[in-house]
Order: sequence, then C-alpha cells, then structure tokens
Amino acid sequence: MRLLSVLVLGLCLSSLAADPHEQWPGFRGPLQTGVAPHADPPVEWSEEKNIRWKTELPGLGHSSPVVWDNQIFLTTAIPAGEPLAEPKYSGRPGAHNNLPITQKQQFAVLAYDRKTGDQLWQTTVNEQLPHEGGHETGTYASASPVTDGERVFAFFGSYGLYCLDGKSGEILWQKDLGDQFTKHGHGEGSSPALWKDTLLVNWDHEEDSYLIALETTTGEERWRAKREERTSWSTPIIATVDEKPQAIVSATGAVRGYDLNTGKVIWWAKGLSDNVVATPVYGDGILYALSSYTFRAGMAIRIDDGAKGDLGSTDRILWRTNSRTPYIPSPLLYDGILYYLAHYQGVVTRKVGETGEEPTGPFRINNITDVYASPVAAAGKIYFVDRSGLVAVLSNDPEPQLLGSNFLEDSFSATPALVGDLLILRGQNYLYSIGQE
Repeated sequence: MRLLSVLVLGLCLSSLAADPHEQWPGFRGPLQTGVAPHADPPVEWSEEKNIRWKTELPGLGHSSPVVWDNQIFLTTAIPAGEPLAEPKYSGRPGAHNNLPITQKQQFAVLAYDRKTGDQLWQTTVNEQLPHEGGHETGTYASASPVTDGERVFAFFGSYGLYCLDGKSGEILWQKDLGDQFTKHGHGEGSSPALWKDTLLVNWDHEEDSYLIALETTTGEERWRAKREERTSWSTPIIATVDEKPQAIVSATGAVRGYDLNTGKVIWWAKGLSDNVVATPVYGDGILYALSSYTFRAGMAIRIDDGAKGDLGSTDRILWRTNSRTPYIPSPLLYDGILYYLAHYQGVVTRKVGETGEEPTGPFRINNITDVYASPVAAAGKIYFVDRSGLVAVLSNDPEPQLLGSNFLEDSFSATPALVGDLLILRGQNYLYSIGQE
C-alpha cells in the first residue's frame, strides 16, 4: 500500500527505540494526517468524569501539544515587564482585527509528565517586545513544536527557532530568521516539519518568502528556496513519493512539491484561495489541498509515478471542489476517506478520497460553532473540538454516528494529541489528560 510509504515519521525516526506510530511527535500526528494508528481514547468525559489530570498553563498559546513517551511538549507566550504607557499598532497598511502591542512577551517551551501532569521543565527562550499585535483570536505561540524523542524544535516565527534537549530543556541551538510581516498583521502560525535529520520551516509573509531546510543537530542551513508567495499559515508536510522524500506546502499561488534534499520544485498546481491556513494531507499517492477565504477551493492531486511540472490542467487532478472547504482547521484523512469542515463551522463533508464522491452528503454537528482545531481520529472515532469547550466524537462510518458530546470549562483552539488511551487537550487555561477511569 502506498499509504505506508506516506510521510510516516516512523520512517524518519526509526533509529529511536520507541515506536513513532505510538507517539504524537508533531502537528497532525505520526502520519501527518490527523490519525493515531495505535491510540484508543474515550468518547465521554466531563469536568467530573474521565479526567486523569488537569494542569493550569502559564501564558497563552494555540500550539498543539506533542507527545513522546512520558513527555508532553508545548509552547507559550507569557506577558513580561510593565505594560507600555501607550499601546501601539504595527502600523502596516491593511491591518484589521489586530491587537495593539502592549508589553514584552516571554517565549517559553514547556514539558509535562504524561502520567501525572507535573511540569518537568520550563525554558524561556526569548523575551522581546513584539513588532505586530496579531489577530484578536490568535497568540504569539501558535506554531506547534515537533520532536524526535531526543530534541524538541520550537518555532516562534519572528521571535526565533530553537532546538532544546527534550530531557533537560537546555537550548542546544537557536536561529533568528528575521521578522515576518503578516497579512493584515494577523500573526504567525505555520509549524515546522521534521524528517530524519532535516527540519523544515515555511516562511511565507508579505515580504520575501521562502522555504528553508536546516540540519537538526546544528541548525546549519541546508538550502533555502525562494517562494513567490504572500502570507500563508499552512504547515509543510513531508511525504515519501516514489521512494523519495518531498516537502509539500500549500499557499495562495500554488501548492508545490519540493525535493527535500535539494529544495528544487518538482511539481505545482494552482487553484487555492488567498490566506491559505489548512495543512494538506497525503495518502496512497494522492495529495489533498483545501482552502477557504475569498472563495472555496479544494483538489485531489495524484503526485506519485513521476509527477513533474504544472499539474493543474492535467489528468493528475482527480477532482476539484468549490464548496464547504475549510479555512482554519486542516482536513483529516482516515482509511482513504477525507473529512473536512466548512470554513471553521460545524458542517462536515465526508468524501471518498480518490474519487471525490460524497455518498451521504454533508452533515451538521449540533452545537459545534467556531472550530480552529483540526479534527483527529483513532480507533474508528473522530474528534471535533470547538472554541466554546465542546468536543464532539463521531464514528468513522459511511453514515457517521454521534458517539459523544463533551463539554469542559475552557476554550480550545489547539489540535489535540491522541496517544495510548489518552486524549491530550490544550485549552486556553489548562492542559487536560482525558482517559477512561
């Protein structure tokens, strides 16, 4: 099956003793599809039921938790020092819905014990006055970390890229990539991706954009590919295509596949909207890229068997859609089925990935409203998390059934992690470990 040659982080981390398929090492999990192949979390919980532990978090962040063995890693931004006497704005044209700059921020990486919820360490990697205020629903710590089980890579965009020792929290190396200037001043959020000893960062903003690959042990730059793109928030994925790793990035101009070893563009396809946020998913030789802002757009592209050049007008485009595509939450690819939300609301589309068919049509999840977290899945269950504190659990069936509707007294924008029998859920105020009691 081609699916097993996907971007499985297990292939790139196989030198480590732990089974990477049983971890949640980065944004969208061990397969970068939203699926945890060996997890089996519960379907019901509340503040009084199936909460293994609940730990208060410092600062504010929307970065997703990542998990390796007994450690959970997060990033956060903590207000520091005295507030400015007169708050200021970034001053760039076109900014709207953005917050004023009010005070310095401490950018920190956190580690917690998976069994107890105790904090293992907290490392402040930078303290700086931001140059942009960001969106009113965003944070200064929205990019998720990634780990290989030994090191943790934390990306704060304009405020630095850091490699830390996973056990001690010691900073091993750091890199300043400059300042990003985002569209509308809405802030930064693309997460890094990891493949063996290569770390990949997407640097799309309103000035010079590029994709950069770095060596994981030293931070040395391996290559930098110039991109004719403006701000996108999509996280790169790394897929094994025709037995070679490709870096794939969705953006307004095009979704592109790059040779991970050289940074050369292999193929591209146009057709996505402005302000691409959703991360693509890949499986069985097919890349699924979707977006929603000025218009709705989505496509399935067969990229294996030697795909090269402009694929947009070829038969490698298996299907396109212009309805109900996601803006903020990324799609989920589960057993060849593609799930995605309309914009960031509770209307779910379920497509057969290869054909684009919708046997049952769209359906609405009752009471699910604003959804920033991406859906995740394990053991035949799909988890949809909204910002009001509600998590709906659906079955992975041709006609999905509601298995659970669970509320916690917090707000959730971060994508959960699924490991073992646990759902690790990062809220605005608390980190939760949810497991059957």
